Amino acid sequence: MMAIFQPFFNIISETGRVVQFFFQMLDVWKRKSISRDLMFEQIWKVTVQSSATTALAGFFVGAIMTVQFTMEMKDFGALGYLGGLSTSGTIREVGPLLIAFMLAGKVGAFTSAELGTMRVTEQIDAIRCLGADPIQELVLPRFIAIVISSFFLLGLGLLLSIFGGMLLGKYFSGVNYEEYLRHIPTIVSLPSILSGLFKCFVFAVVLAVICTHRGYSTTGGAKGVGRSVVQTAVSTMVAIVIADWATSLLADIALKIFLRSR
Repeated sequence: MMAIFQPFFNIISETGRVVQFFFQMLDVWKRKSISRDLMFEQIWKVTVQSSATTALAGFFVGAIMTVQFTMEMKDFGALGYLGGLSTSGTIREVGPLLIAFMLAGKVGAFTSAELGTMRVTEQIDAIRCLGADPIQELVLPRFIAIVISSFFLLGLGLLLSIFGGMLLGKYFSGVNYEEYLRHIPTIVSLPSILSGLFKCFVFAVVLAVICTHRGYSTTGGAKGVGRSVVQTAVSTMVAIVIADWATSLLADIALKIFLRSR
């Protein structure tokens, strides 16, 4: 009977270890300074690694959103609002989720493999023997880099999504560029932008914590590194989807409170 519930117990146990690791990082961050050179190096590396795929995906996401909204709005004669609705949906939901999946597939797996290799080759133990804190020197710069880079990548993806939506709006929907852009400020409200930024931050934190924890706690040699990478990919995808549901619920509640207060 216990074997049936064992996977659930493992998930709860692993979640507890991830949360504990997160608070351990925060404690180290509070007590010790972080090398700015290492931090900026990691930010640059994460941004460069993911910029091309994020831009390409953002372009096609904007195009897809335009095509989908066109099919629904043409029946109501409301194609003039195509740009605003497409951009609003991308900012609130698709954009942050897209960036999170891009980072999980590339940066998350890479970070887990990098830290896991350092662990199994005893480089982390060597850093500790030299009197340095591995979390301060290795983990925190990567954690901060993923969180900060996600905002740069979100902006890049959103800009390309608007460009892709404009092109498809022109050649597929028959909406000129000026008409496409005109209703974006009227539909894309401040709560929508804040909701997108909040989701982006939460997804980035979830991804950064999971990938650094998996890499840092790797055991079992080269086979263990591969196992950590696979577990990172699966765990981050599931955690991001759950976080998306939770943040959507919170954003909806906050929006209702905001509208009532006006």
